[in-house]
Amino acid sequence: MTRTLALEIAVQDPAGVRIAAEIGADRVELATALALGGLTPSPATLELAVEAAGAEGPEVHVLIRPRAGGFHYTDDELTIAERDVRRAITAGATGVVIGALDADGRLDIAAMARLRDAAGGAPVTLHRAIDVTADPVATLRSARELGLARVLTSGGASAAIDGIDILRALVAAAEGEIEIMAGSGVDVASAPALAAAGVDALHFSAKRAVTEDGGVRMGSASEGVGGYEVTDRDIAFAIRDAVAR
Repeated sequence: MTRTLALEIAVQDPAGVRIAAEIGADRVELATALALGGLTPSPATLELAVEAAGAEGPEVHVLIRPRAGGFHYTDDELTIAERDVRRAITAGATGVVIGALDADGRLDIAAMARLRDAAGGAPVTLHRAIDVTADPVATLRSARELGLARVLTSGGASAAIDGIDILRALVAAAEGEIEIMAGSGVDVASAPALAAAGVDALHFSAKRAVTEDGGVRMGSASEGVGGYEVTDRDIAFAIRDAVAR
């Protein structure tokens, strides 16, 4: 049977959700502050994103990340994340995207179980916290034992294409029991090779930066003053077409 490659776009607003629907993406990961690696979106952003997706559009999976920086959280931060998970599902999100590490940099099993349980059976994705653990394959096994739906990973590299050997190892270790989604720096050039590595899904942002004066430039908005990032329709279509199913 031919494997179907799923597509997920990281978006920050309802406009991004609508672009994801246009290209036929399976999911969006809804976040804010992608320039910081993504943070939990506001309740209003989630509400409008769910409305934009509608019944026929992409699933809305919400990034739950209470702050920028590492993934070892205090009790207060975990409580915030737990409540955000519950609120996201109640607001209509299909699933959530989470990650927590312990003081030694390993997957925090207790914290992950707590957040998983808060999702009430909705699909849970482990985000790229896996990529800063010492043994991504061992982390994958822990995620699998927790009953998570998938992991988002670059194979431990800054860009997924550079971690392709680890991605192949993760695909083998998953044994079809948990999905492997390749993400980070996925573009038109790298998407076909990543798809050929056997991953279940590709995750990409297809973003461009808009400057304060209304001009457009490629790259990260964090490099300039007053810029912000938006989902680019043409980039999204180009990546989709590069791995046309």
